[in-house]
Amino acid sequence: MAVALPRIALSSGEPAGVGPDICIRSAQQAHAADITVLGDPELLQARAMALGLPLHIHTDPHPTPVAQVAGHMHVLPVKLRSPCIPGRLDPANAGYVIELLERGADACLQGKSDALVTAPVHKGVINEARIPFTGHTEFLAERCHAPHVVMMLAAGTLRVALATTHLPLKQVPAALTRTGLEATLATLRAGLKARFRIDEPHVLVLGLNPHAGEGGHLGREELEVIGPACDALRAQGMRITGPVSADTAFNPARLGGIDVVLAMYHDQGLPVLKFAGFGHAVNITLGLPIVRTSVDHGTALELAGTGRAEHASLEAALEAAVSMVRHG
Repeated sequence: MAVALPRIALSSGEPAGVGPDICIRSAQQAHAADITVLGDPELLQARAMALGLPLHIHTDPHPTPVAQVAGHMHVLPVKLRSPCIPGRLDPANAGYVIELLERGADACLQGKSDALVTAPVHKGVINEARIPFTGHTEFLAERCHAPHVVMMLAAGTLRVALATTHLPLKQVPAALTRTGLEATLATLRAGLKARFRIDEPHVLVLGLNPHAGEGGHLGREELEVIGPACDALRAQGMRITGPVSADTAFNPARLGGIDVVLAMYHDQGLPVLKFAGFGHAVNITLGLPIVRTSVDHGTALELAGTGRAEHASLEAALEAAVSMVRHG
């Protein structure tokens, strides 16, 4: 059922990074959505002052959705664990970052919010605090008890999904299994149909090895894992081309009629997408029981509090979330 005024939970991310900055910059304009920022009100107010931007923070609950008014921010208060200095990571605040995500995901699961949009976090400092964390995608899959999720980035008409996400490169071949790839392709198909209203998505699947294995001479994953998985889903009626060589896959002629490219690992597909639309791309998690989008960039610690951080990707993430809620 269409939602007239979507309710968006916006996690402000790593407090020492640009997450608070871009949330504040986004709040400078009106939105046709009820946006609630999860974060420490004192941090957000102090950062707004540092940026020289007007910000009226409201922490009182509002039972009915209220459209975002320029210069105003609805905040669900979460207290910092330790004072924050822009640009300086502190493992003491790792628990704060995790709480933002937990409360945002739970709000969606409980029907209090229609979508979760996330500002960037810093994986390293969370792990330094001895909290196992490989990324938003994996964290939200566990929190939402989702059996299989797919990380997909979109920039304009180009969409790139990943068969594996945040893994060291040497672990990728072992992580690629026929069962896993079949689940990824099925999740990708279902997500594009449900969230993007594509009747029958056409997926271009990349090989793992140079020249897609060169007939087995440059690796056998295409013959033993990727190809059979594609064949199994094609037999079920899914539109799949591949596996194809990654070095020519992003040729405009090759992409004609393709709805999404499935890359085998993080840095196989995302450099192309970010070259095409960095700063305006959106990270989308498919396979969750909730709508989740995110920015396409990291914490940019060197920009925090300086006023130089761009918020176009956050705007794109918010727009994508609103669109999926309204048409989902």
